[in-house]
Amino acid sequence: MAVPQGQGPGLRGPTAVFVAVFFLVPLLLVGQMSLSDWPLLAGDRGVNAPENYSDIAEGTLFWPAIRFTLLYTVIVTAVLLTLALGLALLVQESRPGAGFFRTVYFLPSALGLASASLLFWGLYSPTTGPLSRVLEKLGLVDDPVSFLGTPTSALLSTVFLIVWKFAGFYMLILLVGLQRIPHEVYEAARTDGASRGQIFRSITLPLLRPSLALCLLLCVTGSLLAFDQFFILTKGGPDNGTVTVVQLIYREAFQRMDLGTAAALSIVVLAALLLLNALQFRGLRRADES
Repeated sequence: MAVPQGQGPGLRGPTAVFVAVFFLVPLLLVGQMSLSDWPLLAGDRGVNAPENYSDIAEGTLFWPAIRFTLLYTVIVTAVLLTLALGLALLVQESRPGAGFFRTVYFLPSALGLASASLLFWGLYSPTTGPLSRVLEKLGLVDDPVSFLGTPTSALLSTVFLIVWKFAGFYMLILLVGLQRIPHEVYEAARTDGASRGQIFRSITLPLLRPSLALCLLLCVTGSLLAFDQFFILTKGGPDNGTVTVVQLIYREAFQRMDLGTAAALSIVVLAALLLLNALQFRGLRRADES
């Protein structure tokens, strides 16, 4: 629908105000805090640049948090996108029951991440949770299972939670991409004698690249900014083995009461995300051109 003349410029003012109030001003404030000694509560404030940035790498948890966050991101992205693509392929065709399974797969996405984390915290409990009791009754284990008792088991348990919650969401994005592929392309390939594997590699994956790129961008960004699930399930434990970068920001700001260092770490994370997204877009652009 055509926009009446004069309406477009009239929208620029409110849009500019919205961007300035909710994006530019907070970003400038965080930048100022990152260059200052800025206690959370009472205390003197003053410029101490670049002390906050130099203190980041000297923290005992900084590099372990970086490594853990990257490991978590790689595992979640690989498992989640593979499962989501498989689910999308399963419900791609319009057949009896396809709509039901699409709804069932998507339902966990409607639950908030904090609520889902609390739900799985109860399921994982070795004393009151049902999962450990079911495994004991089946004879698979002799003692209650501590799903969150070690860094490795806590990581895998959290990955299972995220995959359960978001697989249907990414399935829906990929399903839309699959349905936009013309059926004539598949028919022509089958007429030429192409196998299912050849059709998937030569037609489905290349034409699904925009949807896969969107899923990859959302999954990587969300995983690098993981907080709720680990804060509720593990609190960064055991032995600080599941501390993410965002948890580190939280600890600096609200446990050590040092907003300056927390702001500096936030700026570093923002710069890393911008660089990573730029590299992703560049790689996708090159792939499209080739």
